[in-house]
Amino acid sequence: MSNQRWQQQYLNSDGPGAPAEVLLQNQHLLPAKGKALDLACGIGANTLFLADRGLNCQAWDFSSVALEKLDACAREQQLSIQTKEIDLEREPFPDQRFDLIVVAHYLHRPLCEAICRALNPGGLLFYQTFCQQKTSDQGPSNPQFLLAENELLTLFQPLQPVVYREERLIGTVSEGFRNQAMLIAQKPLLAGEEPIEVKPT
Repeated sequence: MSNQRWQQQYLNSDGPGAPAEVLLQNQHLLPAKGKALDLACGIGANTLFLADRGLNCQAWDFSSVALEKLDACAREQQLSIQTKEIDLEREPFPDQRFDLIVVAHYLHRPLCEAICRALNPGGLLFYQTFCQQKTSDQGPSNPQFLLAENELLTLFQPLQPVVYREERLIGTVSEGFRNQAMLIAQKPLLAGEEPIEVKPT
C-alpha cells in the first residue's frame, strides 16, 4: 500500500483500535518503568496502552495524519507521549536507546538489526505481524510483507526468545492465534547488570 493510501486510511479511521495481542496476552512481562518505542505506531493503540501503564513512550510513524490523531487521543486521555514523523525505509534509524520496543503489523527486514541495536541491555522486543501461512485474507497479500515459517526467530537472532507463538495451519484452524506470529525477546544483559523491573499485575 502506498504512503498516500495509508494516509487516506488513517484519515478515514475512527480511532486507534485495540492494542496488539502480543501486548494484551503478555502484559505481565512489561517493565514497570523505562523508555518505550512504538515503531510504525499508526494511530497508536500500543502507545496509549504503554503510556497508561507509566512508561515513557515515543511513537514513530511516517504518517502525519496518524500522529495527529494519536496526539489528540493522548491529550484526551491525559497521557504524555512523544511522536516523531519519520520514514525509516528512507531515513536513518535515530541513535536512541529503549528499554522496550513494540512493532505490530509492520515488516521491513532491513530494520531488524537497527531495532536490536536500539534496545538497552536487558531490553525487550514485543513483535507481532502477519505470516505466509494464513487461514484468511487478513493482512497483506504481498509475500514481501509476510513472515516465512519461524522467520521472526531468525530476524532477531541476537536476542534471547522469551515467548514465541506461530500456530500456522496446525489443528483446528478456526480457533487460536492464527495468521500472525508473535515474538517477545530480550537483549542479553551485560555482566553484572540487573534485569529490568517488571510491573506487578
